[in-house]
Amino acid sequence: MALSLTARKLVPCLSLQASLARHSESAHPVLPFVPDFSRQLRFRWPATFQKHRGQTRHSFSQEAASARRGVVQAVVAGEVIDIQAESVVTQVETEAAQKPKTIDLACPICYGPIERRGPEGFSRAAVDASRFECPRCKRSFPGKQGYADLTVLEGAQEYADFLPPGTQIFRNPLVSFVYERGWRQGFAQAGFPGVDQEFVMAQRYLEPAAGGVLLDVSCGSGLFTRRFASSGKYSAVIGSDFSESMLVQTRDFIRQDRTLDDANLALVRADVGRLPFETGSIDGVHAGAALHCWPSPSSAVAEISRVLRPGGVFVASTFLAPRAPIPSPLARQARQTFGPNSAYRQWKEDELRDLARACGLVDFCCTRNRQFIILSVRKAD
Repeated sequence: MALSLTARKLVPCLSLQASLARHSESAHPVLPFVPDFSRQLRFRWPATFQKHRGQTRHSFSQEAASARRGVVQAVVAGEVIDIQAESVVTQVETEAAQKPKTIDLACPICYGPIERRGPEGFSRAAVDASRFECPRCKRSFPGKQGYADLTVLEGAQEYADFLPPGTQIFRNPLVSFVYERGWRQGFAQAGFPGVDQEFVMAQRYLEPAAGGVLLDVSCGSGLFTRRFASSGKYSAVIGSDFSESMLVQTRDFIRQDRTLDDANLALVRADVGRLPFETGSIDGVHAGAALHCWPSPSSAVAEISRVLRPGGVFVASTFLAPRAPIPSPLARQARQTFGPNSAYRQWKEDELRDLARACGLVDFCCTRNRQFIILSVRKAD
Protein backbone atom coordinates (compact mmCIF):
# COMPACT_ATOMS: atom_id res chain seq x y z
CA MET A 1 0.00 0.00 0.00
CA ALA A 2 1.44 3.40 -0.96
CA LEU A 3 1.83 5.77 1.98
CA SER A 4 1.09 9.48 1.93
CA LEU A 5 4.20 11.62 1.55
CA THR A 6 2.90 14.34 3.86
CA ALA A 7 1.97 11.83 6.54
CA ARG A 8 5.42 10.22 6.38
CA LYS A 9 7.61 13.31 6.12
CA LEU A 10 9.42 13.17 9.46
CA VAL A 11 9.23 9.45 10.14
CA PRO A 12 12.57 8.17 8.77
CA CYS A 13 14.89 10.63 10.51
CA LEU A 14 12.86 11.02 13.69
CA SER A 15 12.45 7.27 14.12
CA LEU A 16 16.21 6.98 13.71
CA GLN A 17 16.57 9.67 16.36
CA ALA A 18 14.44 7.75 18.82
CA SER A 19 16.21 4.46 18.14
CA LEU A 20 19.65 5.99 18.47
CA ALA A 21 18.79 7.83 21.66
CA ARG A 22 17.89 4.49 23.27
CA HIS A 23 21.35 3.19 22.41
CA SER A 24 23.27 6.31 23.44
CA GLU A 25 26.10 5.70 25.90
CA SER A 26 28.03 8.11 28.09
CA ALA A 27 31.41 6.40 27.72
CA HIS A 28 34.32 8.56 26.62
CA PRO A 29 34.81 8.28 22.84
CA VAL A 30 37.85 6.35 21.60
CA LEU A 31 39.39 5.96 18.17
CA PRO A 32 38.29 2.94 16.10
CA PHE A 33 41.75 1.40 16.10
CA VAL A 34 42.01 1.05 19.90
CA PRO A 35 39.45 -1.69 20.74
CA ASP A 36 39.38 -3.07 24.28
CA PHE A 37 39.94 -6.74 23.40
CA SER A 38 40.42 -7.82 27.02
CA ARG A 39 36.85 -6.82 27.72
CA GLN A 40 35.20 -7.57 24.39
CA LEU A 41 36.64 -10.92 23.34
CA ARG A 42 36.00 -12.68 26.61
CA PHE A 43 32.28 -12.80 25.90
CA ARG A 44 32.36 -13.08 22.12
CA TRP A 45 34.46 -16.14 21.30
CA PRO A 46 33.56 -17.73 19.00
CA ALA A 47 31.46 -15.22 17.11
CA THR A 48 27.73 -15.62 16.73
CA PHE A 49 25.69 -14.28 13.86
CA GLN A 50 22.04 -13.34 14.12
CA LYS A 51 20.36 -14.57 10.92
CA HIS A 52 17.61 -12.55 9.37
CA ARG A 53 14.86 -14.82 8.06
CA GLY A 54 12.09 -12.33 7.27
CA GLN A 55 9.90 -13.30 4.35
CA THR A 56 8.40 -9.91 3.49
CA ARG A 57 9.96 -8.34 0.42
CA HIS A 58 9.91 -4.62 -0.26
CA SER A 59 10.17 -2.74 -3.49
CA PHE A 60 9.38 0.68 -4.89
CA SER A 61 7.21 1.76 -7.72
CA GLN A 62 8.99 4.00 -10.21
CA GLU A 63 6.87 6.92 -9.05
CA ALA A 64 7.75 6.41 -5.37
CA ALA A 65 11.43 5.88 -6.05
CA SER A 66 11.72 9.10 -8.02
CA ALA A 67 9.43 11.26 -5.89
CA ARG A 68 10.94 14.62 -5.03
CA ARG A 69 10.87 15.33 -1.37
CA GLY A 70 10.05 18.59 0.43
CA VAL A 71 12.69 20.09 2.67
CA VAL A 72 12.30 19.18 6.34
CA GLN A 73 14.66 19.90 9.16
CA ALA A 74 14.69 18.40 12.63
CA VAL A 75 17.40 19.32 15.11
CA VAL A 76 17.66 17.85 18.60
CA ALA A 77 19.77 20.08 20.82
CA GLY A 78 22.61 18.80 22.95
CA GLU A 79 25.10 15.99 22.55
CA VAL A 80 22.70 13.11 21.92
CA ILE A 81 21.40 13.74 18.41
CA ASP A 82 21.82 16.42 15.77
CA ILE A 83 19.71 15.63 12.70
CA GLN A 84 19.28 17.79 9.64
CA ALA A 85 17.04 16.05 7.18
CA GLU A 86 16.47 17.35 3.69
CA SER A 87 14.55 14.44 2.24
CA VAL A 88 12.39 11.42 2.90
CA VAL A 89 10.95 8.71 0.71
CA THR A 90 7.69 6.89 0.37
CA GLN A 91 7.49 3.12 0.49
CA VAL A 92 5.48 0.57 -1.43
CA GLU A 93 5.48 -3.04 -0.25
CA THR A 94 5.01 -6.01 -2.51
CA GLU A 95 5.04 -9.74 -1.93
CA ALA A 96 6.57 -10.52 -5.31
CA ALA A 97 10.27 -11.34 -5.35
CA GLN A 98 12.40 -9.13 -7.55
CA LYS A 99 13.81 -10.68 -10.70
CA PRO A 100 17.61 -10.94 -10.32
CA LYS A 101 19.54 -8.36 -12.30
CA THR A 102 22.90 -8.86 -13.92
CA ILE A 103 25.95 -7.32 -12.28
CA ASP A 104 27.67 -5.06 -14.81
CA LEU A 105 31.41 -5.47 -14.18
CA ALA A 106 33.90 -3.14 -15.85
CA CYS A 107 37.64 -3.11 -16.41
CA PRO A 108 39.37 -1.12 -13.62
CA ILE A 109 41.80 0.29 -16.20
CA CYS A 110 39.61 1.52 -19.08
CA TYR A 111 36.09 1.06 -17.60
CA GLY A 112 35.12 -0.98 -20.65
CA PRO A 113 32.78 -3.96 -20.17
CA ILE A 114 34.31 -7.17 -18.80
CA GLU A 115 33.70 -10.48 -20.54
CA ARG A 116 33.40 -13.53 -18.33
CA ARG A 117 34.81 -16.92 -19.32
CA GLY A 118 33.38 -19.66 -17.16
CA PRO A 119 30.23 -20.90 -15.44
CA GLU A 120 27.46 -18.53 -14.43
CA GLY A 121 26.73 -17.48 -10.87
CA PHE A 122 28.88 -16.23 -8.02
CA SER A 123 29.31 -19.34 -5.90
CA ARG A 124 32.90 -20.00 -4.87
CA ALA A 125 33.19 -22.88 -7.36
CA ALA A 126 31.77 -20.80 -10.23
CA VAL A 127 33.98 -17.79 -9.53
CA ASP A 128 37.14 -19.86 -9.05
CA ALA A 129 36.52 -21.53 -12.43
CA SER A 130 36.05 -18.18 -14.21
CA ARG A 131 38.27 -15.56 -15.77
CA PHE A 132 37.18 -11.98 -16.32
CA GLU A 133 38.68 -10.45 -19.47
CA CYS A 134 38.78 -6.95 -20.94
CA PRO A 135 38.75 -7.14 -24.75
CA ARG A 136 39.99 -3.55 -24.99
CA CYS A 137 42.97 -3.70 -22.59
CA LYS A 138 43.64 -7.41 -23.12
CA ARG A 139 43.87 -7.78 -19.36
CA SER A 140 42.62 -10.91 -17.65
CA PHE A 141 41.45 -11.08 -14.04
CA PRO A 142 41.07 -14.45 -12.30
CA GLY A 143 38.51 -15.67 -9.85
CA LYS A 144 40.16 -16.93 -6.68
CA GLN A 145 39.07 -18.03 -3.22
CA GLY A 146 35.46 -17.23 -4.04
CA TYR A 147 35.86 -13.65 -5.26
CA ALA A 148 36.79 -11.88 -8.49
CA ASP A 149 39.98 -9.81 -8.18
CA LEU A 150 39.36 -6.69 -10.29
CA THR A 151 42.15 -4.45 -9.03
CA VAL A 152 44.63 -2.74 -11.36
CA LEU A 153 47.64 -4.45 -9.76
CA GLU A 154 46.17 -7.95 -9.71
CA GLY A 155 48.98 -10.28 -10.71
CA ALA A 156 51.78 -7.69 -10.35
CA GLN A 157 54.95 -9.41 -9.15
CA GLU A 158 57.40 -6.60 -8.36
CA TYR A 159 55.50 -3.32 -8.03
CA ALA A 160 53.25 -2.49 -5.07
CA ASP A 161 51.66 0.78 -3.98
CA PHE A 162 52.62 2.24 -0.62
CA LEU A 163 49.37 2.12 1.34
CA PRO A 164 48.51 4.28 4.36
CA PRO A 165 48.30 2.46 7.74
CA GLY A 166 44.52 2.86 7.86
CA THR A 167 44.24 0.77 4.69
CA GLN A 168 47.10 -1.66 5.22
CA ILE A 169 46.05 -2.79 8.70
CA PHE A 170 42.84 -4.37 7.39
CA ARG A 171 44.81 -6.64 5.05
CA ASN A 172 46.17 -8.40 8.13
CA PRO A 173 44.40 -11.80 8.54
CA LEU A 174 44.38 -11.40 12.33
CA VAL A 175 42.53 -8.08 12.11
CA SER A 176 40.08 -9.62 9.64
CA PHE A 177 39.48 -12.49 12.06
CA VAL A 178 38.83 -10.31 15.12
CA TYR A 179 36.79 -7.64 13.31
CA GLU A 180 33.43 -9.18 14.28
CA ARG A 181 34.86 -10.75 17.43
CA GLY A 182 35.52 -7.60 19.43
CA TRP A 183 36.95 -4.91 17.14
CA ARG A 184 33.67 -3.59 15.70
CA GLN A 185 31.89 -3.81 19.08
CA GLY A 186 34.40 -1.30 20.46
CA PHE A 187 32.90 1.40 18.22
CA ALA A 188 30.07 1.76 20.77
CA GLN A 189 32.41 3.85 22.90
CA ALA A 190 32.37 6.50 20.17
CA GLY A 191 28.57 6.51 19.86
CA PHE A 192 27.94 3.78 17.27
CA PRO A 193 24.55 2.20 18.10
CA GLY A 194 25.50 -1.45 17.47
CA VAL A 195 25.45 -3.41 14.22
CA ASP A 196 21.78 -4.42 14.32
CA GLN A 197 20.54 -0.88 14.91
CA GLU A 198 22.97 0.56 12.37
CA PHE A 199 21.64 -1.94 9.82
CA VAL A 200 18.08 -0.74 10.49
CA MET A 201 19.19 2.86 9.93
CA ALA A 202 21.01 1.97 6.72
CA GLN A 203 17.98 0.08 5.40
CA ARG A 204 15.76 3.12 5.97
CA TYR A 205 18.09 5.37 4.03
CA LEU A 206 18.54 2.74 1.29
CA GLU A 207 14.81 2.41 0.60
CA PRO A 208 15.11 4.13 -2.83
CA ALA A 209 17.45 1.29 -3.92
CA ALA A 210 15.00 -1.50 -3.05
CA GLY A 211 14.57 -3.95 -5.90
CA GLY A 212 17.87 -2.89 -7.48
CA VAL A 213 21.57 -3.71 -7.28
CA LEU A 214 23.25 -2.79 -3.99
CA LEU A 215 27.02 -2.38 -3.63
CA ASP A 216 28.43 -2.75 -0.11
CA VAL A 217 31.81 -1.08 -0.62
CA SER A 218 34.65 -1.65 1.87
CA CYS A 219 32.48 -4.48 3.17
CA GLY A 220 35.11 -5.83 5.58
CA SER A 221 34.06 -9.21 6.93
CA GLY A 222 30.65 -8.92 5.28
CA LEU A 223 28.97 -7.71 8.44
CA PHE A 224 26.34 -5.77 6.49
CA THR A 225 26.70 -7.58 3.16
CA ARG A 226 25.16 -10.72 4.63
CA ARG A 227 22.32 -8.80 6.22
CA PHE A 228 21.54 -6.97 2.98
CA ALA A 229 21.49 -10.26 1.07
CA SER A 230 19.26 -11.92 3.70
CA SER A 231 16.77 -9.06 3.68
CA GLY A 232 15.47 -9.97 0.21
CA LYS A 233 15.07 -6.28 -0.65
CA TYR A 234 17.62 -6.19 -3.47
CA SER A 235 17.83 -8.00 -6.78
CA ALA A 236 21.59 -8.41 -6.30
CA VAL A 237 24.11 -7.58 -3.56
CA ILE A 238 27.83 -7.03 -4.19
CA GLY A 239 30.37 -7.05 -1.37
CA SER A 240 33.64 -5.36 -2.32
CA ASP A 241 36.82 -4.71 -0.38
CA PHE A 242 40.51 -4.11 -1.09
CA SER A 243 41.59 -6.55 1.63
CA GLU A 244 42.00 -10.14 0.45
CA SER A 245 41.78 -11.45 4.01
CA MET A 246 38.54 -9.56 4.66
CA LEU A 247 36.98 -11.10 1.54
CA VAL A 248 38.09 -14.58 2.62
CA GLN A 249 36.47 -13.94 6.02
CA THR A 250 33.29 -12.75 4.29
CA ARG A 251 33.24 -15.85 2.10
CA ASP A 252 33.62 -18.12 5.15
CA PHE A 253 30.77 -16.42 7.00
CA ILE A 254 28.55 -16.67 3.90
CA ARG A 255 29.32 -20.36 3.57
CA GLN A 256 28.24 -20.93 7.19
CA ASP A 257 24.86 -19.26 6.58
CA ARG A 258 22.77 -21.70 4.53
CA THR A 259 20.00 -19.12 4.08
CA LEU A 260 22.35 -17.38 1.63
CA ASP A 261 22.87 -20.44 -0.58
CA ASP A 262 20.52 -19.11 -3.27
CA ALA A 263 21.19 -15.40 -2.76
CA ASN A 264 22.25 -13.31 -5.76
CA LEU A 265 25.41 -12.30 -3.92
CA ALA A 266 28.85 -11.57 -5.40
CA LEU A 267 32.24 -10.78 -3.82
CA VAL A 268 34.69 -8.56 -5.70
CA ARG A 269 38.13 -7.33 -4.72
CA ALA A 270 38.17 -3.67 -5.72
CA ASP A 271 39.87 -0.36 -5.04
CA VAL A 272 37.23 2.11 -3.88
CA GLY A 273 39.04 4.77 -5.91
CA ARG A 274 38.80 2.66 -9.08
CA LEU A 275 35.54 0.73 -8.92
CA PRO A 276 35.16 -2.06 -11.53
CA PHE A 277 31.52 -1.37 -12.36
CA GLU A 278 29.92 0.26 -15.36
CA THR A 279 28.85 3.89 -15.11
CA GLY A 280 25.28 4.27 -13.83
CA SER A 281 24.86 0.53 -13.15
CA ILE A 282 24.34 0.57 -9.35
CA ASP A 283 21.11 1.52 -7.56
CA GLY A 284 22.56 1.94 -4.07
CA VAL A 285 25.97 2.04 -2.40
CA HIS A 286 26.64 1.43 1.29
CA ALA A 287 29.90 2.04 3.17
CA GLY A 288 29.77 1.06 6.85
CA ALA A 289 32.49 2.62 9.03
CA ALA A 290 34.80 3.06 6.05
CA LEU A 291 35.10 6.70 4.95
CA HIS A 292 37.71 7.44 7.62
CA CYS A 293 40.00 4.67 6.23
CA TRP A 294 40.03 5.62 2.54
CA PRO A 295 43.35 7.00 1.21
CA SER A 296 41.55 9.57 -0.98
CA PRO A 297 37.92 10.13 0.07
CA SER A 298 37.35 12.57 -2.80
CA SER A 299 38.42 10.00 -5.41
CA ALA A 300 36.31 7.32 -3.73
CA VAL A 301 33.13 9.40 -3.48
CA ALA A 302 33.58 10.58 -7.07
CA GLU A 303 33.78 6.92 -8.14
CA ILE A 304 30.68 6.08 -6.14
CA SER A 305 28.89 8.95 -7.85
CA ARG A 306 30.02 7.62 -11.24
CA VAL A 307 28.69 4.08 -10.74
CA LEU A 308 25.36 5.23 -9.25
CA ARG A 309 22.41 5.54 -11.59
CA PRO A 310 20.66 8.95 -11.62
CA GLY A 311 18.60 9.04 -8.45
CA GLY A 312 20.69 6.28 -6.85
CA VAL A 313 21.52 6.60 -3.16
CA PHE A 314 24.80 6.49 -1.21
CA VAL A 315 24.65 5.69 2.52
CA ALA A 316 27.71 5.75 4.78
CA SER A 317 28.63 5.73 8.46
CA THR A 318 31.88 7.09 9.84
CA PHE A 319 33.55 8.91 12.74
CA LEU A 320 33.15 12.59 13.49
CA ALA A 321 35.89 14.62 15.15
CA PRO A 322 35.24 15.36 18.83
CA ARG A 323 33.92 18.83 19.42
CA ALA A 324 36.94 21.07 19.94
CA PRO A 325 37.01 24.08 22.34
CA ILE A 326 38.68 26.20 19.62
CA PRO A 327 37.13 28.08 16.68
CA SER A 328 36.23 25.95 13.68
CA PRO A 329 38.80 27.51 11.27
CA LEU A 330 41.63 26.75 13.72
CA ALA A 331 40.38 23.20 14.24
CA ARG A 332 40.24 22.70 10.47
CA GLN A 333 43.81 23.97 10.10
CA ALA A 334 44.99 21.60 12.84
CA ARG A 335 43.39 18.62 11.10
CA GLN A 336 44.95 19.62 7.78
CA THR A 337 48.36 19.93 9.47
CA PHE A 338 48.35 16.69 11.44
CA GLY A 339 45.89 14.66 9.38
CA PRO A 340 48.47 13.10 7.00
CA ASN A 341 50.23 11.57 10.02
CA SER A 342 47.07 9.91 11.29
CA ALA A 343 45.90 6.40 10.39
CA TYR A 344 42.27 7.52 10.29
CA ARG A 345 40.43 10.68 9.37
CA GLN A 346 37.86 12.22 11.69
CA TRP A 347 35.22 14.26 9.91
CA LYS A 348 33.22 17.41 10.44
CA GLU A 349 29.64 17.25 9.16
CA ASP A 350 30.19 20.29 6.95
CA GLU A 351 33.14 18.53 5.30
CA LEU A 352 30.98 15.53 4.45
CA ARG A 353 28.27 17.79 3.03
CA ASP A 354 30.80 19.69 0.94
CA LEU A 355 32.47 16.51 -0.35
CA ALA A 356 29.12 15.05 -1.41
CA ARG A 357 28.11 18.25 -3.16
CA ALA A 358 31.44 18.45 -5.00
CA CYS A 359 30.89 14.92 -6.34
CA GLY A 360 27.39 15.61 -7.68
CA LEU A 361 25.50 14.09 -4.74
CA VAL A 362 22.53 15.98 -3.29
CA ASP A 363 19.79 15.81 -0.62
CA PHE A 364 22.19 15.32 2.31
CA CYS A 365 20.48 13.74 5.32
CA CYS A 366 22.19 12.47 8.46
CA THR A 367 21.78 11.10 11.97
CA ARG A 368 24.41 11.77 14.64
CA ASN A 369 25.35 10.51 18.10
CA ARG A 370 28.57 11.87 19.59
CA GLN A 371 31.29 10.76 17.13
CA PHE A 372 28.94 8.53 15.11
CA ILE A 373 27.30 9.78 11.93
CA ILE A 374 25.30 7.95 9.27
CA LEU A 375 24.49 9.95 6.16
CA SER A 376 22.50 9.60 2.97
CA VAL A 377 22.92 11.43 -0.33
CA ARG A 378 21.41 10.98 -3.79
CA LYS A 379 22.93 11.06 -7.27
CA ALA A 380 21.47 14.06 -9.05
CA ASP A 381 19.16 13.28 -11.97
